[in-house]
Amino acid sequence: MMAFQRILCPVDASTFSRRALRHAFALAGGYDAEVVVMSVRPPSLPPSLWFEQESAVPVEGPYSRDQAEISLRAFVESATGSTPGRVLVADGQIVPEILRVARELPADLIVIGTHGLGGFERLLLGSITEKVLRKAECPVMTIPRLAPETAEPPAVVFKTIVCGMDRSAASKHALNHALSLAQQAGGRLIVVHALEDVSEEEPSLAAHLNIPECWRAVEPEIRAAYEALVPAEAREWCKIDVRIPFGKAYSTILDIARQDGADLIVLGTAGWSSPFGATTQHVLRAAECPVLVVPSVTRTS
Repeated sequence: MMAFQRILCPVDASTFSRRALRHAFALAGGYDAEVVVMSVRPPSLPPSLWFEQESAVPVEGPYSRDQAEISLRAFVESATGSTPGRVLVADGQIVPEILRVARELPADLIVIGTHGLGGFERLLLGSITEKVLRKAECPVMTIPRLAPETAEPPAVVFKTIVCGMDRSAASKHALNHALSLAQQAGGRLIVVHALEDVSEEEPSLAAHLNIPECWRAVEPEIRAAYEALVPAEAREWCKIDVRIPFGKAYSTILDIARQDGADLIVLGTAGWSSPFGATTQHVLRAAECPVLVVPSVTRTS
C-alpha cells in the first residue's frame, strides 16, 4: 500500500500556493505524514514577476534567512491555520532547488499549485510546476486553479479516482498508485482508455476504415487486458469500473472526472514528448480536481 510519509510543498505567496498548502496539510493529517514547506529566493528575479501579491518571503533586500523563515511560517499559518513543522528557504534557481530538496529529504510526494493558464502568465507558477512535473523522481500532485476554495479542509481520502491509461508501462505504474489510494479510501476506481479517431490525423484512413466498427472490434480485448491488471482481491475493497470511450484522451478523461465527481485524477507518463505526455499537459491545465502525476519509475523509500 502506498504511504505518504514526507510531503514537500513548494510555495510562493499566491492563492494557488494557499490551496496547495491546505491540500498538503489535509493529506498529512490523513496519512500521518510530515509536511515540509519550502520557498526559493531566485537570484535575480524581481518580486513583481515571481509573486502575484506582496511576497510572504522577501526576494530582495537586507533580509536574513531566519527572517525569511519566520515570514514563511507566518504565511503557512495564515493559509492553513496550522503551525508548520519544518520550513526551508533556499537560494538559487527555483526548479533545481525544489528537485534537490525533494531528493535529499527524500519526499514521497510533491504537492504544488498551478493556474493552468498560457501566455505570459505561464512564466509564473505554471511553468515552475510544469518543469517540476517533467523532472521529479517522486509523484507530484497538482492543485488546479479550478479546485474549489472552501472554508473546510479538503477531503483527505479519494472516494472516486479516475486513472487515465494508454497501455504503456508508465500508465501501468500509475494504475498501481491509483489502486493503492482506492484501497485506502475504500472507494471507486474508474480506469479510462480512450480510443482516438485516427482519421482526424490521417483523413485517407476514413475512406478505407469503418472507425465505429473497428472500435467495437477492439473494445472487448482492451477491456479484458485492463481487467486482468486489477488483482482479484482488489475488487473486495473497491469498485473497479473500466471504460473505453471513443474520443480524445484528455477530453474524455476530463469529462468522466467531471461527470462522476472525481476527487482525484491519476496519470502516468514516461515523458512530455510522448503522446500521453501531451494528454497529461491538457488534463493538468483544465482539471477541476487534484491531479497525481506518477513518473515511470519512482524512487523507493
